[in-house]
Amino acid sequence: MVTVTAQPASWHRGAVLVALMLAAFTFNTAENLPIGLLELISEGLRVSVPSVGYLVTGYGVTVAVASLPLAHATRTMPRRQVLSGVLAALVVSSLVAALATSYGVLLGARLLTALAQALFWAVMGPVAVGLFPAEVRGRVIGVLSVAGSLALVLGVPTGTWLGHHSDWPVPLAALGGLGLLSLVTIAALLPTSRPEEGHAAYGSAPDTRRFATVLTVGILSATGAFAGFTYIVTFLGDVSGFSTGTINLLLVTFGIACLAGVGVTGALLDRFPRAALGAAVAVQAVGMLGLYATGSDPVAAVVFLTVMGCALGPVFMATQHEMLRCAPGRTDMALAANSGGYNAGIAAGAAIGALLLPRVEVRGTFLAGGLLAVGACAVLLVERLLPHGSVRTPAHN
Repeated sequence: MVTVTAQPASWHRGAVLVALMLAAFTFNTAENLPIGLLELISEGLRVSVPSVGYLVTGYGVTVAVASLPLAHATRTMPRRQVLSGVLAALVVSSLVAALATSYGVLLGARLLTALAQALFWAVMGPVAVGLFPAEVRGRVIGVLSVAGSLALVLGVPTGTWLGHHSDWPVPLAALGGLGLLSLVTIAALLPTSRPEEGHAAYGSAPDTRRFATVLTVGILSATGAFAGFTYIVTFLGDVSGFSTGTINLLLVTFGIACLAGVGVTGALLDRFPRAALGAAVAVQAVGMLGLYATGSDPVAAVVFLTVMGCALGPVFMATQHEMLRCAPGRTDMALAANSGGYNAGIAAGAAIGALLLPRVEVRGTFLAGGLLAVGACAVLLVERLLPHGSVRTPAHN
C-alpha cells in the first residue's frame, strides 16, 4: 500500500522546486561548460585540446553507465538525504575542479560530478512531481526542463565569458556556489519521507510495453540528434557557408528555439502525453532531414536548424514525463534507465557521426541522424498499431 505523507507548506514546495530547477541548471552547465573552456583548460594544464574534450565524453559515459546502479543502490534511502548527498557531491567536486592543478585531478572531479548527476536525474522528477497535485505533473516537468535547457542558452555562454575574462577555474567555482544554494534549501525544506511514499513513486498507468517503447525511442532519438548536432559548427560553416560570428549567433538561436519548444511542450504534456512525444520526435526528424536536403541554402539552413532546436529538449522531457506514467515499478528506476539510455545515445551518436564524417562528409551525418529519428517514429507507430493484450503491469499495492 502506498502511503501519502502530508504536503509541506505552499512556500516550502515552491522553494524546493526552485532549488531543484537551480540544481538542474547547474548540473547541465557543469556537463557542457568545458566545451567553452577547451583552449583555456588546455593551456592552463598543458594538455591537448582532445584530452580536454574527453572531460565531456567521460562525463556522458559515466552518467549513462551509473544511472541505474546508483538508483538501485539508494532505492530505500529517504529522498532528502539522497538529494542532499548528491548536491554536496556537486559542491565538493566543483571546488576540487576549480583548484585542480593537474589533468588527473580535474578528470576525477568531473567524474564525481557525473556520478552525482546520474543519481540526481533519477530521483529529482518523482520528488518534484510528488510535491504537487498529480494533474499538474506535466507543468512541473516542464519548468524543470526549462531550467535544464537554460544551461545551454545562459549557463555555458556566461561561464565561457567569465572564464575568458578571469581564468577557467572561476566559473567552475561559481557552479559550486550555485550548488550550495540548492543544497541548503533542499536540506532545510524538503520533508524526510520514504522513497516509496507519494503519488509519483510509482507509474500512474504501469505498462511494460510502453516503458520499453519510450526507452527505445529516447535512445534512438538521442543517437540520431547527436550524430549530426555534434558537428553542427562544421555543417554551418562548410555546407551553409556562414562565418564564425554568424554561427555563434545561430547557436544562440538554436538554444532559444530549444527553450521555446520545452515551454510549449510542457504546457501540453498533461493534456496530450502520448502525442507530445510523437510530435517532438517527428519534428526532430523533419529538422535533421531538412538540413541534409537544403542546408546549402542559408535561409533554409536557419529554418531547419530552428525546427531541430524546437525538438531537441522536448524529446527528453516527454520521455521523462512518460516514464512517470508507464513505469512498471518505481519511477526513480524508470527515470534512471531513461537518463542512462539517453546519455548512451548521445555518446553513440557522436561516435557514429565521427565514423561517418570522413566517408560521407558532414551532410551525411544529418541524413543518418534524421533516419534514426524516423526509426523512432516507426517504433511509436508500431506500438500504437499493435493490440495491447496483457502487457499492462498491475499498479503497486
